Amino acid sequence: MNPPHIRDMAVSAAVITVSTSRTPETDESGKAIQDLLRGAGIEVTYYALVPDRIPMIRTALLTALDHAGCVILTGGTGLTPDDCTIEAVQPLLEKTMEGFGELFRWKSFQEIGTSAYLSRALAGIMDGKAVFCLPGSLPAVTLATRDLILPEIRHILSHSSLPPS
Repeated sequence: MNPPHIRDMAVSAAVITVSTSRTPETDESGKAIQDLLRGAGIEVTYYALVPDRIPMIRTALLTALDHAGCVILTGGTGLTPDDCTIEAVQPLLEKTMEGFGELFRWKSFQEIGTSAYLSRALAGIMDGKAVFCLPGSLPAVTLATRDLILPEIRHILSHSSLPPS
């Protein structure tokens, strides 16, 4: 039973993988996110695989927002010159959830040690919908989706989709 401030609602999700090396057949991280979402009763209504290019990431994100209340992007969050998912998404967010990245890195630190602080993870709200940017590794997407996104997605959407007062 949810607390009264968390609405009982159906949640739909979109998954976007940002990569120039993966294909839909080799996208293990995108598949893992979709499997975890479906296992939690969340319908996956959109999937895309796009290269590390800001305009293409933004186009896929805007399309995904037309199809789902929650969008999870994986990949393109590292430190290489090509990694640009954070740069593509962050300026579009109306609100950010700084605690998501902090908690993700803390939980990652427990698993992989100090290299966790190289992880750029981001979460925020666009148009009343939740957007998450995750690293592309299978352990990272599993940790973030299972331990951080799924337990709170209805809570996030209950607050973010309220009409202005």
